[in-house]
Amino acid sequence: MGLVDDLERAREAYERREWVAAYDALSDADDSALDAQDFGRLATAAYLLGRQNDCVQALQRAHKAHIDAGETVQAVRIGFWLSMVLLENGESAVGAGWVGRCQRLLEQVPGDVVERGYVLLPVMMRHIYAGEFELASKLAVEITEYGRRFSNADLLAQGLNAQGRMLMYAGRVPEGMSLLDEAMIGISMGEVSPIIAGHVYCSLIEACQEVSDYGRAAEWTRALTGWIEDQPGLVPFTGQCAIHRGQIMGIRGAFRAALEELDRAVARYLDSETPAAAGLALAEAGNLHRICGDLDAAETDYERATGFGYEPQPGLALLWLARGRTAAATNAVHRLLAEPRDPVHRSQLLAGSVEVLLATGEVEEARAIADELAAIADAFRCTALSAAAHQARASCLLSTGEPGAAALEARNAVALWRSLDAPYDVARCQVLLGRALRNLGDDDSAVAELGQARRMFQGLGAAPAERDVLRLVQPSRPAGLTEREVEVLRLVASGRSNSEIAAALVLSEKTVARHLSNIYTKLGVASRTAAAAFAFENGLA
Repeated sequence: MGLVDDLERAREAYERREWVAAYDALSDADDSALDAQDFGRLATAAYLLGRQNDCVQALQRAHKAHIDAGETVQAVRIGFWLSMVLLENGESAVGAGWVGRCQRLLEQVPGDVVERGYVLLPVMMRHIYAGEFELASKLAVEITEYGRRFSNADLLAQGLNAQGRMLMYAGRVPEGMSLLDEAMIGISMGEVSPIIAGHVYCSLIEACQEVSDYGRAAEWTRALTGWIEDQPGLVPFTGQCAIHRGQIMGIRGAFRAALEELDRAVARYLDSETPAAAGLALAEAGNLHRICGDLDAAETDYERATGFGYEPQPGLALLWLARGRTAAATNAVHRLLAEPRDPVHRSQLLAGSVEVLLATGEVEEARAIADELAAIADAFRCTALSAAAHQARASCLLSTGEPGAAALEARNAVALWRSLDAPYDVARCQVLLGRALRNLGDDDSAVAELGQARRMFQGLGAAPAERDVLRLVQPSRPAGLTEREVEVLRLVASGRSNSEIAAALVLSEKTVARHLSNIYTKLGVASRTAAAAFAFENGLA
């Protein structure tokens, strides 16, 4: 009776989602005492505790037990889970083998059964990983139909979620987001199994982040956090949840807290069997370190992200720009814009590309990209993208000497970023507005906007942005330097060469050399190092 009681307690712990207790009891039990369903429970508990190898072994035992009992349909269901776990672990060939076995077994089953829908899931995922979205979309519709026909909450959630993501990548973002929300109904009602629920949660939030739908991302991240906290010991999904929390914290201006959360995400991924997923967390950390002025830390983060197969762009190009590597930044942006991408992934590049292009004097191309961003924002109906589009247009209009139009765009951007509680972005747009107002002759209003932006940057710890706005608030030109000579001197202090300064200011190298000669004379120095020292001492760098 003791063994029977232990098994009953293990099953009850499983039903209560006490994964540690369920795993310990089931893994300690004698294999001969476990039936196929017990091995399935053990596999689920192992998966949710991050024990992927134990999960695979338990699933193999469950599959054999069902086969030995002549339970073909149940064996197919277990084979599906094996294929999904192996595919997730990067063992695509072995996973495909299990899909083939499941399809062969289903040939022995008469009529239509829900397991035929399950076997379509790993096939759909392979198409998604290969970027074959049209094929994946057709399978997603079929999976959704199986879910509805058999009242299967797992298939319905997976199918709707996949349909939504595919619609988004086709540029139909509002329709896609509607399906993603519908996929969450079964999860919110507790109808979806834990593993599927975790994947759908993370997929939805990832989709929100991809189109900068920060409000919806924050709402579902809070829900995911609560869902995880209700299941002590849970390991999968915690790293991704930490990334999402870090992203939201960063948007809200809590940079240090965001960096700590992202560090936790990296640690969780490195301790798990999916370390490659750390790339996104490292790229996000790099962006925050760059904003805070810790360029060395940002470069390290970006390098590590690249090592995990994640390209941290356009953040890396902006880092190169900050380091004076103008050519590298420009080349990267041109390459990124030339590569074919779906509208969602292209939208993530555009705002940063405008910033780089304007800094290197490519104003017309920057304006075209800003207009493209505005068109995408209109189609996606996402507030953050609209704010970024107004911001990009304001920057372009300032560069072409249109301060009136720039002021209007900047005001729109400020209002939209404020509605999203994004203080760093609000302050950046206030700088644009201040510059536009100054160019319109309204210096008092300009100083007010710039002063607010400076205080915001200071409170956030965004040192580079604070230094930039300080130069605008206190535009002193010591030693009789002209405004252009101050611009050249600042770039010298940032370590840029004459050719890079020429590219940044759209001047010839001969003109830059002449400015440098005049600067040396006015400052009474004879070297770039001494000139840079003067710039730092006088708050020009």
